[in-house]
Amino acid sequence: MRLVIVTGMSGAGKATVLKVLEDMGYYCVDNLPISLLLKFAELVNGEGSEISRVALGIDIRNGRGLKEIGGLLEKMEAVGYHHEILFMDSSDATLIKRYKETRRVHPMTGDRRIEDGIREERRQLEYLKRNANYIIDTSKLLVRELIPELNRIFVQNGTFKNMVINVLSFGFKHGIPSDADLVFDVRFLPNPYYVEQLRSKTGNDKEVQDYVMASDQSVEFMNKLSDMISFLIPNYVKEGKNQLVIAIGCTGGKHRSVTLANKLYEVLSREEEYRVTIEHRDILK
Repeated sequence: MRLVIVTGMSGAGKATVLKVLEDMGYYCVDNLPISLLLKFAELVNGEGSEISRVALGIDIRNGRGLKEIGGLLEKMEAVGYHHEILFMDSSDATLIKRYKETRRVHPMTGDRRIEDGIREERRQLEYLKRNANYIIDTSKLLVRELIPELNRIFVQNGTFKNMVINVLSFGFKHGIPSDADLVFDVRFLPNPYYVEQLRSKTGNDKEVQDYVMASDQSVEFMNKLSDMISFLIPNYVKEGKNQLVIAIGCTGGKHRSVTLANKLYEVLSREEEYRVTIEHRDILK
């Protein structure tokens, strides 16, 4: 039997994951009292049981029971009931935004601010995150992107790609992305804006890409950038980082930054150890 414990931050997508896994044939139970974990495992593993895949939702609602989770999981492993932990996470800023938009009350807030509730929740869930087999950050992940990832891991038994790299192009005149981990300024490169036949086009068009990459500076910058990112990623993974936002900016976010972001995306997509997404924030502005 495959037993998956779905846990993580409130508002990060646990309920969605359980619904998706249920559609994929998992027997799902949400908010099971932690004291019943071992007994539940015995029942679904018992003689005559037809259940082969189980997903259990365990989170901050279990309250004091979370203090027992480590010992109970060790007991389960000792008697042969193996488990996997899927930890759903998201940035504090994203969680706060989601709670404000839905106007729901964070389970740890009470009379405190949402930020305080999130901080306390992270503290209490630290053991589960530290021992998680999979950590999925939904800060920038859409449901349509989450579903195939869950299918690959929990149905096709594929290798989990814990690191997600978001390549983002932007225009400095529209502001630097607040969630960027690394920011690169490519305003020193030849600007297609000043070529009349290229002005209305974007870095997604071959003519613009050819113009930008015809410069020796562009080629050298791309080589150095690719080399540095390749060096940084495994070190970030080792440090425990699971999401990296690389922002490349030009003046308007339409030509040079889009071209270089596309080139970097092509390079990073060749690797199989992590997932890569791309977004052109200001391309239509």
